[in-house]
Amino acid sequence: RIPRNLRKFMSGAVKKLLHEGKVVRVFNCGQFLSHKLVEIVGLQGGYHGLFLDQEHASSNLQRDIEIAAIAAKASGLDTFVRRPADTYAGVMAPLEAGAGGVLFSMIRNQTQAEQAISWAKFAPRGSRGLFGANRDGSYGLIPGGEYAEKENERVMIGVQIETQQALEEVDGISKIPDLDLLFVGPHDLSQVLGVTGQVSHERVWKAIGRVSEAAKKAGVAWGTVPADDEYAKRALDLGCQLFLAGHDFASLHAGINATKAGFPSLFGAQSGSISATTSY
Repeated sequence: RIPRNLRKFMSGAVKKLLHEGKVVRVFNCGQFLSHKLVEIVGLQGGYHGLFLDQEHASSNLQRDIEIAAIAAKASGLDTFVRRPADTYAGVMAPLEAGAGGVLFSMIRNQTQAEQAISWAKFAPRGSRGLFGANRDGSYGLIPGGEYAEKENERVMIGVQIETQQALEEVDGISKIPDLDLLFVGPHDLSQVLGVTGQVSHERVWKAIGRVSEAAKKAGVAWGTVPADDEYAKRALDLGCQLFLAGHDFASLHAGINATKAGFPSLFGAQSGSISATTSY
């Protein structure tokens, strides 16, 4: 059995909450990923985990993910990494660094989704290589067989639905064994639907409704990036569980704008009016 003091290294808080039907709030750390930012998010409270980006912030390497995962664990936060399903090594690396899961971006079809999930799981489910001497295996202190079993249980797997073919195959994708989350990328989805950038367009909401229905039928959770609180409320009504509600760069802009707005005699009455947009 895994000693009690090692179990904390193998917890999967976000996955557990999703399987319990709870609403999960995560903060995006991509452009300004650092252990200090992670700790600040933890100190602020209100979030369950961190969305660590390796798609639009490809400069975040395995060491960056590992340090962020260590800081997150100490701050009471779970982590998962968003990245393309391009190579086996690219999928395995963040998991060995201690991330709680992987969210695969730009999935084209069910076959690609199945391959990606296979890379993230040990036998008999998948083909992930067994090592165990990194953070995910408590640096070799957990016996190999037990480590593989518990790691298969711990790791959260998500797939982004943001391409035309993935949307068309969402029913099949949602039924892939060991998939935990369907994640709607509303900006990229708006592109393929011919309404680029209009994330509140009814075509986008119709597609979101299709993802919601597929998730419900398959018994998996789904998540999205809410544009505002009304967007979040509408998604909640459709059964959305995971919300990417907060971004490092947007928070930095908001903080600077708020500071300028607090000194109108120095910056003028119109200062602090610029807001950042997000594209997911």
